[in-house]
Amino acid sequence: MSRARSLSILTCLLLAGTAGATDEQARALLQRMDQAVEALNYEGTFVHIVDGQVETMHVVHRVEDGKVTERLVTLDGPSREIIRDDQEVTCIFADQKSVMVERRKGDSPLRAALPRYSEQLDAYYEFVRLRDGMRLGRNAVSFEIRPRDKYRYGFRLWMDESTGMLLKAQLIDIYRNVAEQLMFVSIRLPETIAADRVEPTIETGDFTWYVTQDAAAATARASASAGGWRATSLPPGFKLTTSNVEMMAGSEHPTEHLVYSDGIASVSVFIEEPERSSDQLQGATRIGAASAFSTMVGGFQVTAMGEVPPITVEMIAGSISGGETAAR
Repeated sequence: MSRARSLSILTCLLLAGTAGATDEQARALLQRMDQAVEALNYEGTFVHIVDGQVETMHVVHRVEDGKVTERLVTLDGPSREIIRDDQEVTCIFADQKSVMVERRKGDSPLRAALPRYSEQLDAYYEFVRLRDGMRLGRNAVSFEIRPRDKYRYGFRLWMDESTGMLLKAQLIDIYRNVAEQLMFVSIRLPETIAADRVEPTIETGDFTWYVTQDAAAATARASASAGGWRATSLPPGFKLTTSNVEMMAGSEHPTEHLVYSDGIASVSVFIEEPERSSDQLQGATRIGAASAFSTMVGGFQVTAMGEVPPITVEMIAGSISGGETAAR
């Protein structure tokens, strides 16, 4: 994986009072907010701040008969649009005159950035209710999710009291500094949103289109060179949640993709054959709260990345083994 591609993926992984005692109510608030971000109609502008760099985006999120369609548009920097529906995600890059289409693999960028509650998290995080206040003219409730060890980050979250909608989220590092934050600067939550509000606005007639191959095709191509890769040393609570083979944009070789998660924090691991010897990476990389660690294992490039402390990605990447044996 080239350094430019690694930094691009890091960037896309993108798209987080006063302390009180651990509060059962904070758990319920987290569950309510998670549901609201996907189930409500809303339109608004939010800023995403990382390392002092501010990205402003407009989102239109439409729910009709249980089906979700969403349009995200950048308001500064290169013109980009992301259109998501129940089937696929379309990314339009106006400055590069290109369009990337992938099968939908997960949630919206907003929902994916938020933690979700499950009972096993209590062993690794403390849930704390904070003082209420006002945001954007709305009554807002707030709470924190605090890690109990050095392998994960925490969150500080604000939500609209009446609807449960996210208003602001901060990712808190191990020194309790704000490593990354996302906050709405304007938002409205109408009962309905017109269908044309989630249609692309960038004309793509002369653009180059890239359509990601499906998993079956990628797996067939990868049968001789991937499979059986696993981390042998994991931080407490982390488990393998995803294992598949993908064709990454711009690469001729299949990439094995593993995801390890504790239910809130997650680490993606990419294993592939380098295109050129110059593509071989070694060591640590950071962008804001996102950490990455790359190493070579049996001629394969292994890169682990995620919004976790550097020690976590280094531990996971450094313990990856197994696939190189299967490939020979």
